[in-house]
Amino acid sequence: MSTRIDNKMAALRAAGKKGIFIYITAGAPDVETTLRAVKEAEKAGADLIELGLPFSDPMADGPVIQTASVIALKNGMSLKKELEIMREIRKFTQIPVVGMGYINNMYHYGFEKFVKDFKEAGMDGVIVPDVPHEESGEMRRICAENDFALVEFITPGTTEDRMQETCKDAKGFVYCVSNNGVTGVKKIDYSTIGAVCANARKYTDTPLAIGFGIGSPEAAAEAAQYADAIIVGSAVVGRLIKGKEQEAMDLIAAMRAAIDAK
Repeated sequence: MSTRIDNKMAALRAAGKKGIFIYITAGAPDVETTLRAVKEAEKAGADLIELGLPFSDPMADGPVIQTASVIALKNGMSLKKELEIMREIRKFTQIPVVGMGYINNMYHYGFEKFVKDFKEAGMDGVIVPDVPHEESGEMRRICAENDFALVEFITPGTTEDRMQETCKDAKGFVYCVSNNGVTGVKKIDYSTIGAVCANARKYTDTPLAIGFGIGSPEAAAEAAQYADAIIVGSAVVGRLIKGKEQEAMDLIAAMRAAIDAK
């Protein structure tokens, strides 16, 4: 069965375009801003929303998204409230939405219940960076049974054998981590992850999306040449939590223009 992610990526590929995935932390600085940001990000050129599910120890996230998580948790964010945000999002858009969170919260909620509830609310998949592929068998089974993408990761350090294993049954998209570190805007040579992406093409036709470090139109265009999509988080979240919503949307629009000009 084709999903919103599959349909969006097929449409982009048919149009000769690359995707822009925008990370937004649920509830930071508040729910109203989150909902407005999703709507405006799509208007600015976003193709998929990565909805951050705040956790107290976000091991894959840098200072900006950590700060956003703290703000959201102080605002009382929980998976139940994030479920309501997801339902509200589906009242005004059919843009693909993938959750990004940590396994502690999901296991406490019940992973199968999490998948079923968020799927019913309109979410299309989930990214769980603190569960390695080797330990995700049961999660992958549950997600497959519910047509819910469990996003796989590859990095500059991924071995050939592991790449083949993680990519062969990948759903939605493969998250290609540009550097060995945490999220955050930084200067990166994207040719390194570009070579990894080229290798991954041997094992999967699933779209590849490069994330970590992308904070400018120039970086977006550079990274996009190596993959099917780019993922932008800290550069947008940092502006949102400072009340600079229009600046965040202008950045997305500038990245869209830079990528489309290539």
